[in-house]
Amino acid sequence: MNDRRDDNHLPLRPLRFAAAALAALVVLSLGFALVPAEKTAPAKPGFSEQARAAALSDALELRAAGQGLAAGGTVDSTTLDGVVTLLTIQARALQSPSSAPVASPAPSPSPVAANPATGVAGLVQALAASGAARVKDAEGADGGMARLLAGTGTAQLLTAGRLAAAAGVPAPQVTSAIPDAEVSGAASSASPCAAPPAAAESTGPGDPADARQALAAVTAVEQQAIYAYQAALPRLAPADAGPASEFLGQHKSLAASAEDRLRGACAASVRQQPGYLLDAGFLSAPVAGLGRIEASTLTAYGDAVALSRGQDRAWALGAMQSAAARAARWGVDPGPVPGLILDVGQLPALDAGGPAVASPAAS
Repeated sequence: MNDRRDDNHLPLRPLRFAAAALAALVVLSLGFALVPAEKTAPAKPGFSEQARAAALSDALELRAAGQGLAAGGTVDSTTLDGVVTLLTIQARALQSPSSAPVASPAPSPSPVAANPATGVAGLVQALAASGAARVKDAEGADGGMARLLAGTGTAQLLTAGRLAAAAGVPAPQVTSAIPDAEVSGAASSASPCAAPPAAAESTGPGDPADARQALAAVTAVEQQAIYAYQAALPRLAPADAGPASEFLGQHKSLAASAEDRLRGACAASVRQQPGYLLDAGFLSAPVAGLGRIEASTLTAYGDAVALSRGQDRAWALGAMQSAAARAARWGVDPGPVPGLILDVGQLPALDAGGPAVASPAAS
């Protein structure tokens, strides 16, 4: 009898081991399931996105500073209305397609954070510093963003000068926008063409074929500007004839430089036309006509900024600034983003107080 009872208990031991193993397996599987998976770090924004975020942050800070000065009564609000309107339009143009807040390091230090706008003199300096930072960032940004940054910076630099003159404060110290001899002549020393211009190429933004077309368009508008200045000079008052003669020399230099760059890019020269059709009121009001001619060159330079790279883009950036300054000299507003045709009505509206944007950290 005893032997039989012992035999009956023997099969239970494997079952106990199996149950214990199953329980351990369940516990382990639950443990693995409860451990959260490691989150993948978000991709770092590219340079163009960082530059856009920095530009938007500065535009909003400058706008708030202008609104504060106007509300405080220390400066006539009419002096600041145009500045605030400009910065509002720029901020709307600089908003990200997605409304998510952007917090990323800026490619250039934030001039507003480094030099808070205290008083109109501070606002002038901050505007100029922001404008210079935008133009600098345009040198390395992607095509479309480079155009937007270049136009934003150009308008801010011009606005800083106008505000300083209207408020009677020192003008901002900025580098001359006119391309210097070293940059203008850079293309003439370029290496000979390695392939004929008819070689098969892919097309797209930043493509060499697009850059050549942009340079050809710049050459054409410069040739037309030379013709217009030559026609206007005999009809200008002495006070305007001096600046016009200087500007004519600039256009001749720009046209020659664009031709050099075309040859360096293995492109055919743009044929000089024997004459150009000027608008009906040009000869009777040459000052206004010259302003319109200067403003018409901005789109061509905006294309050149977007489609070129390296020294050609640096040259186009300087030429765009000088064209905007010449247009302003003749009384024509180059717009809130020179070089870019904006439909302000189609821009997204700012949220109350502006979109949520974290101030980028200086790099």
